Amino acid sequence: MDAIKEFAQMINSADKITVLTGAGMSTESGIPDFRSENGIYAQEGNVEHYISEYYFETHPVDFWHKFKRIFSLKLMGNFAPNQGHLFLKHLEDMGKKVTILTQNIDGLHKKAGSSRVIELHGTLQTATCPKCQTKYDLAFVNSHDVPRCEQETCNEILKPDVVLFGGMVHRFEEALEAAYDSDLLIAMGTSLEVTPVNQIPFYVSTESPRAHKVIINKTPTRMDYLFDIVIHAGIGETVAEVQQYIADAR
Repeated sequence: MDAIKEFAQMINSADKITVLTGAGMSTESGIPDFRSENGIYAQEGNVEHYISEYYFETHPVDFWHKFKRIFSLKLMGNFAPNQGHLFLKHLEDMGKKVTILTQNIDGLHKKAGSSRVIELHGTLQTATCPKCQTKYDLAFVNSHDVPRCEQETCNEILKPDVVLFGGMVHRFEEALEAAYDSDLLIAMGTSLEVTPVNQIPFYVSTESPRAHKVIINKTPTRMDYLFDIVIHAGIGETVAEVQQYIADAR
């Protein structure tokens, strides 16, 4: 059977769908990734040092200068959800229980309207005061060279709500539970190179072998063997075909 058609049938028969998304989802919205030949690592030196917990704690002013440049923070509000993001919202609108586990920090899944999003690596959309926990939005962060808390007794330098190098992944146990409980696990636009998130398909294979597993990624990954269906193509073009099959079957 054609892989796209089989994938569409898996979606139609699934009730609970867990989706693991990586940088390939964001690049289709024009956001640069970290690891490609034209990505952030290639353009910046010592990225892991400058956007680390250690550098924030020891050089918070310079941290913010580096952080804003590395992530082109002024541009983040201009990016829009793409066909992949909107497809996942469409599945939810069909009545599927869709939980998105994303490694991306751009906030585009929420902007697309998906209601169950676990941002494993945090978000660029907000920053929080380490002292009083007051949260500030991206517009506030962008309006200050070095954003500080405006609470009267505070004035602390804010910390971005992104998992910095050396920090802990957010809500990982919750993400695992969602993956274990799903009928269908879809990995989209991820090379499955970053731990511990890349272990989720392996855990699902061993703990929930009944669940179907599909990966969509432009290039092969070391974990392709774990999936029932492997599609090496762009996300947008793939979901367009899948959506047509779903529509035809309804």
